[in-house]
Amino acid sequence: MAQLQKPVADNPVRTAVRFPMKLAIRLHTEQGVVDATTENISANGLLFISERLPEVDSRIEFTIAMPSAVMGSETDVTIHCIGRVVRHYLDGPEKKAAAVIDEYFLKA
Repeated sequence: MAQLQKPVADNPVRTAVRFPMKLAIRLHTEQGVVDATTENISANGLLFISERLPEVDSRIEFTIAMPSAVMGSETDVTIHCIGRVVRHYLDGPEKKAAAVIDEYFLKA
């Protein structure tokens, strides 16, 4: 695993609104299944916490049920996402990773 470190600053060119949400997710990676918890999520990516982080640049897939209140719909919306891990860092005792979402599909 790459060395974990605290990022120096937020990304000033971030364009998507991030929603702070703590949701349990199961990431499917080439190294196996990783259980994690989201810290925030946007249309472009997510920040998650896990004891075992997927390698940087590795592909991830996950399905997440977005709460209806966030999506502006009558029911929760299930979304299947494909993305990749772009960085790791430590935040106190927590191991965190950021991932970009390259593709997503709404599920019925």
